[in-house]
Amino acid sequence: MSRPIGIDLFAGAGGLSLGFEQAGFDVVAAVEIDPVHAAVHAYNFPDCKVIPRSVTELTGNYIREVARLGDKKVNVVFGGAPCQGFSLIGQRALDDPRNSLVKDFVRLVGELDAEYFVFENVKGLTIGKHRKFLDEIIAAFDASGYDVLKSWRVLNACMYGVPQDRQRLFLLGAKKGLRIPTYPSPTTTKPGTTASDLPFGPTCKDALDDLPDAERFETLRRTDQVKVKSWGEPSSYAALMRCQNGQGWYFGYERKWDSQLLTSSLRSEHTEASRERFAKTVPGEVEPISRFLKLSPLGVSNTLRAGTDSARGAFTSPRPIHYKWNRCVTVREMARLHGFPDWFRFNETKWHGARQIGNSVPPPLARAVATSVHEALGIAPSKPDSIIQLGADALLRLSISDAASHWGIVSPIAQRSRKPPKGEDNSSYPDILSPVIEK
Repeated sequence: MSRPIGIDLFAGAGGLSLGFEQAGFDVVAAVEIDPVHAAVHAYNFPDCKVIPRSVTELTGNYIREVARLGDKKVNVVFGGAPCQGFSLIGQRALDDPRNSLVKDFVRLVGELDAEYFVFENVKGLTIGKHRKFLDEIIAAFDASGYDVLKSWRVLNACMYGVPQDRQRLFLLGAKKGLRIPTYPSPTTTKPGTTASDLPFGPTCKDALDDLPDAERFETLRRTDQVKVKSWGEPSSYAALMRCQNGQGWYFGYERKWDSQLLTSSLRSEHTEASRERFAKTVPGEVEPISRFLKLSPLGVSNTLRAGTDSARGAFTSPRPIHYKWNRCVTVREMARLHGFPDWFRFNETKWHGARQIGNSVPPPLARAVATSVHEALGIAPSKPDSIIQLGADALLRLSISDAASHWGIVSPIAQRSRKPPKGEDNSSYPDILSPVIEK
């Protein structure tokens, strides 16, 4: 039996795509306007048709044509449309031009005639004046022929096996007449929580302790990858991230990858003064100058954020301080804290890589939501037999301008000026890095 079909709008690097694939869906198309993100998505999901354009330019028929769907049913459309503007009293927030992407999400769900949709967004959409906007979004789906699960819910990733405190709003909807999915029940609780019957979720130590220290390798000053012969003993969570057994693939496609290659681990060039401050900071507390949180080994990470784009200063994501090493975590360590498996790659630069993680939905949380949608379909998920060859490594090394050229488009994203966090040398932020690998 063929697997149900999903389409990812506002795909980014592919956190939702991976979660839905792991739940048993075939993600056949991904729309992503940022050419660097689109390239990374193409690397990790080489069988998915990436459309590097804005949703405002697209129709459901065009997406169908690119994905070669023919008359196949689209089972689910999912994505996190940015919400930026709110109108004055008496006007609809959904009519604010800055929120046009949300309207396009609703439009494309209808044009694709999807059975289900998952709309993901910030928790703030449920508070104050933003709540009016949320009501308008639900009304728009209703007018398009979709029932939305009431009441909407904010889900925290640390309640679904992710070592990170990250809350996101999810709206689940079904075409009228179809069974509406239910929200997934939590499977874990935040480490240290007392009033819960659920098991503790993974800690920062569970996520990171088996990874070798990036500062052991001189090569990682120039590139983000290095062959490593000696790894630490993994926790059960880390073993899943390393896909050491079949369980780590869930209902997704296995990838052909080199499990001894430490990736996304470009070193940070901290000043000695910064390192001294990091060393004095107590785990679980914020370093007062950089304002970076120092991870607690027995706790979870704070919310990993994407940093700012070029229009807002191009500041690099504020990565937390490692609980053991006097440095900020690497992009790979961020990925572990986010629930991305080790085979999953990001752009080689720290700025793009951290942005791709900070903008994404943690895959385990996405998988939990996607599993609920799959259950509403009334079919059992199936594990595919085929193994996928990942894309060309060159896709991971593209600057914004090179990525735009790769896709044959004019980049809608301005080239950034490099502005590192306090205490980090600017030289550690090249746009293009050497692909050297130390054996």
